Amino acid sequence: MKISKVCLRNYRRLEDVEIDFEPEETVFVGPNNSGKTSATTAFRLFLNNPDFKIHDFSVSKISIIDTFGFSDDEVDIVDFPSIEMDLWFSINPEVEFGSVFSLVSNVSALLDKVGIRIKYRVKDPTKLKTEYSSFYPPQDDGSRKKSLSHFLSLPGNLSRHFSLVYFTLEETADEILAHPMEPDEAKKTLGSLVRIDFVDAQRNIDDHEAARSNRLSTAFATFYKKNLQQAEVSEAANQVIDENNENLNKHYKEHFQGLMDVIGSLGVPSVNDRQLKLISSLTPEVALQGNTSLLYVDPDLNHDLPEAYNGLGFKNLIFMAIQVSHYHLQWINTEVKRPFCQIIFIEEPEAHLHSQVQQTFISNIWKIVRKAAEDSKEPGMVPQIGITTHSSHILDAVEFGKVRYFKRCVLAGENEKVVKTLNASKVLSLRGFKPSSTSASGELENEVVTLNFLKKYMKLTHCDLFFSDAAVLVEGTVEKLLLPEMINKDAPELNRAYLTTLEVGGAYASRFVSLLKFLGIPYLVITDLDSVNPADNRKTCRADTNGAVTSNSSLKFFFNKPSVQELSLMTEEERLHSEGLCYVAFQQPTVVDDYEAGSTMLGRTFEETFIYHNIELFKDNRLPSVVQFDGSHEDDYQAVYEAIRASTFKKTEFALDVASSYEPWATPSYISNGLKWLEAMTCANTPENV
Repeated sequence: MKISKVCLRNYRRLEDVEIDFEPEETVFVGPNNSGKTSATTAFRLFLNNPDFKIHDFSVSKISIIDTFGFSDDEVDIVDFPSIEMDLWFSINPEVEFGSVFSLVSNVSALLDKVGIRIKYRVKDPTKLKTEYSSFYPPQDDGSRKKSLSHFLSLPGNLSRHFSLVYFTLEETADEILAHPMEPDEAKKTLGSLVRIDFVDAQRNIDDHEAARSNRLSTAFATFYKKNLQQAEVSEAANQVIDENNENLNKHYKEHFQGLMDVIGSLGVPSVNDRQLKLISSLTPEVALQGNTSLLYVDPDLNHDLPEAYNGLGFKNLIFMAIQVSHYHLQWINTEVKRPFCQIIFIEEPEAHLHSQVQQTFISNIWKIVRKAAEDSKEPGMVPQIGITTHSSHILDAVEFGKVRYFKRCVLAGENEKVVKTLNASKVLSLRGFKPSSTSASGELENEVVTLNFLKKYMKLTHCDLFFSDAAVLVEGTVEKLLLPEMINKDAPELNRAYLTTLEVGGAYASRFVSLLKFLGIPYLVITDLDSVNPADNRKTCRADTNGAVTSNSSLKFFFNKPSVQELSLMTEEERLHSEGLCYVAFQQPTVVDDYEAGSTMLGRTFEETFIYHNIELFKDNRLPSVVQFDGSHEDDYQAVYEAIRASTFKKTEFALDVASSYEPWATPSYISNGLKWLEAMTCANTPENV
């Protein structure tokens, strides 16, 4: 049995979401404040500890609750807002049907899944209103001193008036029917089906016995007490402490060897680092209860170091390994009414871990789990694992289809073009993503080729696209190197957003279109006109050449206009794509003031256009010039064009010279306009404003 799907309604940002779970690991990703942690916390509240707060209700439901408090109308219990979780389990009916019988409404149906709905709802709306009115009686003008939601935020009020209720779920061809369950029966059934455990993000790894810190020695002690065979302590232990400590040291070495071997296989410490050694100290009666020390051992020098003498990343990794092992063994070793399935949530495991360890983290966790299951003679007893992360390195090691993307969005019923504060989230399954973008000319992208490209690109570049508010797709190294300073100059508010920059060349921007549209991430494409002369075997030519066309495949994909002249004269609105989610920035004529009034130059590449926009700085050699200027518009135009296309021109050196200069250079207008558009699309939705 496995959890196959969870639906959440009216819960924090997750106003109405459906999250599919993989049989093994499921990875939650998304920008900050997108609801990843809330999705895991929901399991804790509904299944482990129903300590709900009023602010666990979605923002839109708070206003409904407050309206009820001010209204004189009676409200039926079904109309009062409730927080809901639907849990769906995939089952093997030949093995597990008896355990889920209470969840089956139609026993004649051939079932491979069952569901249960849990609602946190008001017990008696009338009683709630009466108590609220007594606490905050109406003023002379009919208003009240505080809202009903404030009343419910006071200690004890919410838990006194709200409780969990349960329903079995029946899926028909047209709808999902809910049938009430007795609470005691429902809790008993849920307890027999699933166990939920958490490795929280706030692990507070430390070397001191502070109130909110965790020493590894203490973690080993807990693991020993809960999961390993205990040593028999001699009656003479108090007289011969040293002798008993030696015996216990041997005992710990024997019984912890399996766990130590697994930890050793994690890659930390490396072959050149110290090894781990667990010893007993002081009285054996309270062995491992505050009187043990974890040492780091150098076997060659026979030199031991205390726990404090190793890095937080190593401690964090070991602590997570111990916790996962502990939870897993607790489930396996449950002798009476063991739940059929377990899910362990690990929040932000990347804390303090270097990138190589992050990349192998998931595979190492599975090593721990599978070894424990095999050692227990129950190889099939493996949990599901849910991971929330902001690490592109962890994501590198995950199959594309196992990713769940949390996308910030507006509340239901709000106009996305009017409302800028994103108070809700959607959850998108990458297993459901299929690239199928069509170019402006009607050509269909090859789905398999595009998907394979995206997977390989994101793995090779440690792409952080899934954690970003917006994306910039640039053609080359020069644009990427200068982009941070161009943002500072022209769109400084973008520095408040989480921006990812993808270097995709001139041919591959189109392959990101369907993914970015699927994720709903606004993006700017910065590319070049790349003019060629169709009358001269499509050789490179100056962009103002009569009849010139573009050779840029991205422009061909986005716009069915091969003519360079037509492309360069497109309006701002015409440069938008993907239903306004994308702005394609490419060269447009530049007015150059150093020549006769109204003189323009049109670049075919970024470097060429950059010189036109900053020609005075290059003429005065305040920026290193690769051109010999003679003062005439035509000659200088041609000189710049030829210098940039020459085989001796070094793009990266050009970019580094500009980047290191203190001269007040200007961003080419086509890029400046694109950055300002992206700034307007993202600045209102950054974490400071959400």
